[in-house]
Amino acid sequence: MKRLTILALSMLAGLAQAQSFPSKNISIVVPFAAGGPTDRVARDLAESLRKPLGATIVIENAAGAGSTIGTAKVARAAPDGHTLLLTHIGMASAPGLYRKLAYKPLEDFEYLGIINDVPMTLIGKPQLPATTYRDFENYIRTNSGKLNLAHAGLGSASHLCGLMWQSAIKLNTAMTTVPFGGTAPAMTALMGGQVDVMCDQTTNTTSQIEAGRVKAFAVTTAKPLSGHKLLKDYPTLAEMGLKNFNLTIWHGLYAPKGTPAAVTKKINDALKVALKDPEFIKRQEALGALVATDKRIEPAEHKAFVADQITKLKTVIDAAGQYAD
Repeated sequence: MKRLTILALSMLAGLAQAQSFPSKNISIVVPFAAGGPTDRVARDLAESLRKPLGATIVIENAAGAGSTIGTAKVARAAPDGHTLLLTHIGMASAPGLYRKLAYKPLEDFEYLGIINDVPMTLIGKPQLPATTYRDFENYIRTNSGKLNLAHAGLGSASHLCGLMWQSAIKLNTAMTTVPFGGTAPAMTALMGGQVDVMCDQTTNTTSQIEAGRVKAFAVTTAKPLSGHKLLKDYPTLAEMGLKNFNLTIWHGLYAPKGTPAAVTKKINDALKVALKDPEFIKRQEALGALVATDKRIEPAEHKAFVADQITKLKTVIDAAGQYAD
């Protein structure tokens, strides 16, 4: 009887919190600098969340240490729904890249839903002799010990993609990886022919492909990008024989662990409304992102997806022995 009373009181307290939520401004913490792709996703989402949540939403940038500083900040925040985290694939790559992490991704957060996916493209310098993916892979296999693979820094999207692709094609001799201090210098080196290959997000590569400054060979999504005006004719790596290869830079929304279920449901309901907002969809398409419409918009499926990604990425990172700490 006592347990039932405690449970009932707890449910009533949660319901009361949900009814009064939000009672102040909501802060969405972005663990990256302002102006980057993740920051832009957060600001677009905030515009579409304001109405269904009935609150002012403020974006707070807390950059540093490959997104782990801002993520840890939200893990320590009050679990009342007024401080949220919006981050990308770093939620899944950090446990592999950092052997000492100040938070546990699967234990310290309430999962609120996946927002979008940004496809990746495998590109090469314009001087490469290959024109198709098959020719490209054959060229890489023949010359792997002589070629280099650029990325935007340890733990970046381009770094992870490069690791996964090299692992998938099982090169006898790995390409030399060349880290840069960001996407811009890596892309400049690729266009200038100083490096040979890179894998990066469509948000960074589409304009360069369209202008003919780099060569494109494949996309990393599970299905062809049939709706993309430029990339619709490029094959997926899975189609080219790399079974089950599927890598996108996805973004998700999170709350601190212990946020009442009634509050997280209210946020998830608002997120589902925002993801159907035509203006949000239009803005995301302009970034080269695909708004999530699958089961990962549900909290449980979101968490299961991240758990799978953690295992997958840690395996590749451990095999390469490349860590950020």
